[in-house]
Amino acid sequence: MARMNDLANTPDAARPERQRKPDWIRVKAPVSKGYHETRKLMRDLNLNTVCEEAACPNIGECWTKKHATVMILGDVCTRACAFCNVKTGMPRIVDPLEPEHTAAAAAKLGLEHIVVTSVDRDDLPDGGAGQFVKVIQALRRETPNTTIEILTPDFRGKMRPAVEAICEAGPDVYNHNLETVPRLYPTIRPGARYYASLRLLEEVKNHDPRIFTKSGIMLGLGEQRLEVHQVMDDMRSADIDFMTMGQYLQPTPKHARVEDFVTPKAFDAFGAIARAKGFLQVASSPLTRSSYHAGDDFARMRASREAKLAKQQTA
Repeated sequence: MARMNDLANTPDAARPERQRKPDWIRVKAPVSKGYHETRKLMRDLNLNTVCEEAACPNIGECWTKKHATVMILGDVCTRACAFCNVKTGMPRIVDPLEPEHTAAAAAKLGLEHIVVTSVDRDDLPDGGAGQFVKVIQALRRETPNTTIEILTPDFRGKMRPAVEAICEAGPDVYNHNLETVPRLYPTIRPGARYYASLRLLEEVKNHDPRIFTKSGIMLGLGEQRLEVHQVMDDMRSADIDFMTMGQYLQPTPKHARVEDFVTPKAFDAFGAIARAKGFLQVASSPLTRSSYHAGDDFARMRASREAKLAKQQTA
């Protein structure tokens, strides 16, 4: 947070120049009919999406395919991470219709797999866990064949009861992103703790080993190669099934700057190392985001687990 404030108070002429994006990170502006139909549906149901709030570069592609990641608990976050474009401040009251509207959106979009995330809600007694439970329950009622992936905050100070309640509701995938390497937490993710996030994902597995766990980091923030390898090892020690790695993009001049645009070849190398370490599924590319191609990746991850179990039974 201190880094963001320093940048905000720096005269424009003194701010470091933003790096020009390389060709491999550029995407076309969204103009398709499907994009506009998805946008209208989100507006009609009064739903927020992380696609818009976090300025995701893949929004045109995903919304054209009628894939949208719903962001529950409002559009105002109680944290101020240096990488995130979501608004920070005092959130409004929780919308009681949000679970039913999320289920209605999944039904109208015909989603086989849905990703649901949220802002941090440190102001709520349960950190917002109860709303995740209600959303999962509404989806199970309305679209019982839709697989459900959730991407939750760390529920700081409320982690264990929050995880227990959500796991009881039965999501198919529980995602919580580590975001970056431990050394960069004080400047990039100052409101969180690296090992607390790892413990959250361990807690999911302890409560229900059948739930797939997933986590991701951004590259290009100044991390070193061996630090990324260590994060992979930490994730595997926590029995995380799926790792994502994508390029960090600076949302505004007030946010943490891009220290490096990691090449597609380097992403491929990181992905190969992660797969060698035993993850069931790995997504590693400049445009990879937590929910990008999430449905296809879930199918591959489930198939990988089934193949692994079959091999163990015949051994």
